[in-house]
Amino acid sequence: MSTMTREEIERGLAENRQAPGGAARNAHAEALSAAAEATGDRPLFRAALDNQINAYLYSSESPKMLVPFARLLQEYDKDPAAFDEWDAHSLFWQFKWIASAIGHSPEIPLESAAGWLDEMERRYRIAGYSERPVREAELWLADATADDERAGRAYTRWQAADRDDMSDCHACELNSQGHYAMLRGDDAEALEVWQPVLSGEQTCAEEPHRILATSLLPLVRLGRFDEARSAHLRGYRLARDKESLLPSVGRHIEFCALTGNESRGLEILAEHAAHVAPLANLSDQLAFHGGILVLLRRLTELGHGQSPAVPYEGSPHTVSELYEALRAGSLEIARRFDARNGSTRVSERFLARIGGAPLTAVLPLGVRSSALAALPQPGPAPAARPAAPAEGFAELVERARAARDLGHPGADALWEEVALRPEATAGSDPLATADVADHRALAAARAGAADAPELLAGVRERYRELGNAERAALAELRLATVAAQSGTEAGELRGLLAVALRAAEALDADEPLRTRRIALVELTGIRVESYLRSVEATEDAGHGQADGQEHGHGHGHSELAAELAAFADAYAAALPDVVAEAEEMLGRLALSQGDPERAVTLLAASADRSVAAGRPWLAVDPLVLRAGVLMSLDRAAEAEESARAGLTHAAEVTDTEAQGVVRLTLADILLGRGEADAEAARHALEAAHWFDQAGLTADGGAQARLLLARCHARQGHIAEAAEVLQSTLPDLLEHGEGQAVSAREFLGDLLRDLNDPRGAAEQYLLAAELSEDWEDPRPQANFAQAAADQLSEARLVPEAVAAYERALDLRRRSKDAPVAEVRILRSLAWLGLRDVVTDAAVAGARARMGEAAEVLTAALAEAPEDREVRAELAETWNQLAQVLDRRVRADEEAHEEADEEAYQEGDRGEEARGSGPAEPLGAAELEALRLEEILLWERAAALHAELGPDHLQARFQCVNNAAWTEHELGRPEAGAARVSALAAEVRALPEGVAPEWLLESAERTTEHLLRTSS
Repeated sequence: MSTMTREEIERGLAENRQAPGGAARNAHAEALSAAAEATGDRPLFRAALDNQINAYLYSSESPKMLVPFARLLQEYDKDPAAFDEWDAHSLFWQFKWIASAIGHSPEIPLESAAGWLDEMERRYRIAGYSERPVREAELWLADATADDERAGRAYTRWQAADRDDMSDCHACELNSQGHYAMLRGDDAEALEVWQPVLSGEQTCAEEPHRILATSLLPLVRLGRFDEARSAHLRGYRLARDKESLLPSVGRHIEFCALTGNESRGLEILAEHAAHVAPLANLSDQLAFHGGILVLLRRLTELGHGQSPAVPYEGSPHTVSELYEALRAGSLEIARRFDARNGSTRVSERFLARIGGAPLTAVLPLGVRSSALAALPQPGPAPAARPAAPAEGFAELVERARAARDLGHPGADALWEEVALRPEATAGSDPLATADVADHRALAAARAGAADAPELLAGVRERYRELGNAERAALAELRLATVAAQSGTEAGELRGLLAVALRAAEALDADEPLRTRRIALVELTGIRVESYLRSVEATEDAGHGQADGQEHGHGHGHSELAAELAAFADAYAAALPDVVAEAEEMLGRLALSQGDPERAVTLLAASADRSVAAGRPWLAVDPLVLRAGVLMSLDRAAEAEESARAGLTHAAEVTDTEAQGVVRLTLADILLGRGEADAEAARHALEAAHWFDQAGLTADGGAQARLLLARCHARQGHIAEAAEVLQSTLPDLLEHGEGQAVSAREFLGDLLRDLNDPRGAAEQYLLAAELSEDWEDPRPQANFAQAAADQLSEARLVPEAVAAYERALDLRRRSKDAPVAEVRILRSLAWLGLRDVVTDAAVAGARARMGEAAEVLTAALAEAPEDREVRAELAETWNQLAQVLDRRVRADEEAHEEADEEAYQEGDRGEEARGSGPAEPLGAAELEALRLEEILLWERAAALHAELGPDHLQARFQCVNNAAWTEHELGRPEAGAARVSALAAEVRALPEGVAPEWLLESAERTTEHLLRTSS
């Protein structure tokens, strides 16, 4: 027997309606229904049943709504008159949910499902409702039973029937219409139908959430990748926390699996691990698990079958084990549907879905996701030889040598291909074998491998044995370069360079590469000598020659510049690509010496030489650097031109980091110019992808994603921006305090715009915490105030008050932001009145407003012409008048309602005094408050008048408020006179100065006031 009172049940129902969907809300709703039934209060019981149905609807247990609905329907049949218009409408509306729940419950026989549909049709007809919802329910039942002819008839009748109060909203109907088109294989028609929802023109509680998910694969199949990416970022954010949308979550997982984003799919699966279990709604389970199975199958195909997946039914599972478990359970559910429906449609569609092939190799999403775990390296190659390739070995080697001699970025890949050919190790072509060894030694040197010198020495000896002095000379240079990189002692390093130079100079005079080999040694020597000079200067400084170091450092730069210039002059005609490298070094040197204009010229010359030499890939680095320098000089158009040229010449670059840098640079420039946000977003997205490929997700990838989020925000794609930024926030927090603060502020702004005040407040507070040790208190004050605004929006009053108090203290310490200070004071005044209007709260609010006025008056004394401060003072008087008016209204409401609860609050005795409703006011007190309101509005209006026509709207509002308060004092003529005087003043203004509505509103107000006075 329930011990809950009616009041407790009503309070519980109110709380339950606001609770998030799920098992906890459902259990509470069930308990409230049982308690309400036990009271014998039929209206209360009906309200509890209605609440229980709604709770089930927004969870994964929607089929459970059948029982409470049947009981509610019995209540209606017993006494229809007990249901008011709204209750009856709600009951008939729920019939549509029941029709859907029946279709999703294989344990309900087909005859019973058809019977419920007939009953729905009969009741709608008697009640005078359109058959439109009935025909839609018939469509989906016919589709499940593979009766396509009946489904087609039902669809036609559905579309032909009139819309009325029982019709689904436009967004939900468009969802169903598009889904039917998709099932018939017409993706283009489906997307056309869904467009009003995808564009935001039509929305509801669960749209566009569901359509965004359902549209993912059709968009990809039609090649509309940008829209698919956006639909995923927006849609998953909307569906993430709603249990009733698990089928949509499954579609997002499936989309990730089929677009090369398996790691993102795994992260989404992990977020919903608790739901990877049997669900009460078997249709939802089939849809949710279907998407998971697509992901698990793809992971297995990629070799991750033995990797850990999420637990299932309390036990850990590998990817393959979870796949088998979910597949078996899902096929059993599908068979149950088929047995009920008398067709194999459910199973056929399910098997087709989980066997779907990837739709694209990779569709970059922009969000950060952890890379899949590295797979074990494969064992030795099998003894069997592969089929002979189309290209002969000799031809492949020649292509690789040509690319190597040209310095082409694709040379490495060609040598890797050569190395895989059997002929490379068969010994039939010793020179090719030496070339492969050379390629491997160079790769080891680039990677800083400890055995690189040994490998290079071995290559040198092989080339000597083969009589290839040119390649042996190059190996000598590489040995010196590796020594320089490993910090070899200066004397030994100079000796290695001397050996390399002698080897180059000893080449035959008719060797085509002799000049190149000599030049490369000389350029390397210039670099190394510059480095050694700086080291030696530092060592001299350590022995008490600080002045000499400073002089030596500048002298060293000048000497290096002179050497490079001489080198460029000597080889300009013969080796333009090598000279281009020297000019790039000169450009960087000029930049370090504080001469950006000279750097711009040198970097441009370097790029031009590389392009003219037929090596455009070498122009990428100088062009990208030049673009950055030009941006620092505020020459944005030239910077964009340079970055675009760099991107064009990067077509053959294989360095993934370089590809990321050039795109990030161009995206940054475009965003800065504010002329091509969509293009900037595309380049930032691609940059993030390239940085990920380079293993720089937390570095360049984080910067690219930050830029991408800013691009999205500039385009108004706030949800996408928030998803991208949140995904990379942990990386950005590691990039220094300044960037961490900036990133949190940016995310707070995004969450604020997405109407997530709690999330926004959290980010602002964390930003304030990071900046609390800064010498300047203003940033921390800004963050604290922004957090307080959002906490107030979230109705977290104590937390908002604390944040405002913190911001107020910081503002007062900075002593230069009176406007911000008074806005805090006014906010604190209103927060005190939010819950209940007490005499103490009104006194506190009045005091806060008084403080604000004092701050502004003092500011005006120092700067009498400050228009902003004057306007804020007017607004303060206006808001103080509103505070007093709030006290008057509270008194009037107390007298009008005089309900039992108000009296109980008033009789709680001395202990509650000051915290309950305000004491009743006498007639004289009410009159005094109203007179003070009028005086305050007069002051505010006078200040607005001084500020001119721009403040007409605010002035009119103050005059209008004063006029109606005059009416409440029994002086409507005085109120009308105030408004008429302002109207006359406005009429005298030039045409177009005052808004059109103002005179119309003034005339209506005057007319009404004069009418009430007669």
